[in-house]
Amino acid sequence: MAIVILGAGIIGTSTAYYLSQSSDTPPTDIHLVESSTELFASASGYAAGFLACDWFSPASSALGALSFDLHRELAEKDNGFEKWGYSRSTATSLAETVDDGEEDWLGQGATRAKAAKRIADNDESTPVWLDPKHGRPEIISRGETTAQVCLYSHVFISSDPRLLCQHLLAACLARGIHLHQPYHPTHLSPPSTPSSPPTLHLSPHPSSTAPPLSIPVSRLLLSAGAWTPSVFRTLFPSSPITLPIGSLAGYSLVLRSPHWPLPPPPSNSNSTSSASPSTHALFTVSTNPPYSPELFSRFPDAAIYIAGLNAPGLPLPRDPVESAQAVDEGRVAVLRATARGLLGEDAVDVRAGLCFRPTGGPVVGEVREEMGGMRVWVASGHGPWGISLSLGTGKVMAEMMEGKETSADVRGLALR
Repeated sequence: MAIVILGAGIIGTSTAYYLSQSSDTPPTDIHLVESSTELFASASGYAAGFLACDWFSPASSALGALSFDLHRELAEKDNGFEKWGYSRSTATSLAETVDDGEEDWLGQGATRAKAAKRIADNDESTPVWLDPKHGRPEIISRGETTAQVCLYSHVFISSDPRLLCQHLLAACLARGIHLHQPYHPTHLSPPSTPSSPPTLHLSPHPSSTAPPLSIPVSRLLLSAGAWTPSVFRTLFPSSPITLPIGSLAGYSLVLRSPHWPLPPPPSNSNSTSSASPSTHALFTVSTNPPYSPELFSRFPDAAIYIAGLNAPGLPLPRDPVESAQAVDEGRVAVLRATARGLLGEDAVDVRAGLCFRPTGGPVVGEVREEMGGMRVWVASGHGPWGISLSLGTGKVMAEMMEGKETSADVRGLALR
């Protein structure tokens, strides 16, 4: 019977990727459903792509370590350095006020450097793109526990910049998984017989001429990012369950700097370990206005990405592509001023972005919502760690949906 995954962002696509690798699930039984008119139009396409191994709370720590290893393994297997810009990263901090132990740093507009374990010695080189007037930043993590993937490439600026997501989806489609896009779920109808499953009904986007779809579904995953609670309420309008997932809008800006040149290819292009050059992540603070900028140098596009400026309370659009209409140029100007202050006035804009991250979790587990034997899971709420935790979440979710022991202990992330 069909497995339906609602939400084809990096969490849903990663789950489909690992399910399709299993000998217990025919890929043709898997259906990925995406309601947006553009794939990867929100956090999956506009995130920084920063990966960490041990920057997580106790409940997420096992998942973080698993996912970090899976990112490395996938990059080594599929030449991730060239295809999606996977590289080792050294994390640094210029924030004198950074301290440890603050759990809700995102909600308070603080820096994620609070989550890092400190490194005493500073023997790593300063980012070449950092203006020397700022001195030498503190090393807070090295390439053994941090890395990056490039979700945006200047080469693909006119087509699909979501390189890792695109790679995963291409592998899924090649194996026979069905992608229904743009379709949104409208309702579930109960089983017609005691032995049959419920039927999920999908409606095409108004701009599409495709017909409505009806899919008998035995296993259902809700992984629609910040839109997950809305999807749940649409399908289960009388449920007493409330998913503890919110949304937070955040701005980003991608720039080019003459001080961060395009590197030569590594001597072994199939390796992403010690042969690959290292990128840098820089975490700092701004007092005017008060926010916590994060900068990342990336391969293969020689770009520098800055984010950290959020817009709390900005309403969630119906379709992620509508985010472009809500962009506040004043906030983009703040990012630009911060970036040029750190990089130099010769930094040049490539593109600005606004995306909505799902907050409140991660929530990874089964939802106790009964309908004719159909089982329901949710995977969302990853906040700024969606890319870092994506592959681990996908693998663990695939194992859950097949009734197997999970590769990481995620019991602390279950829906309460």
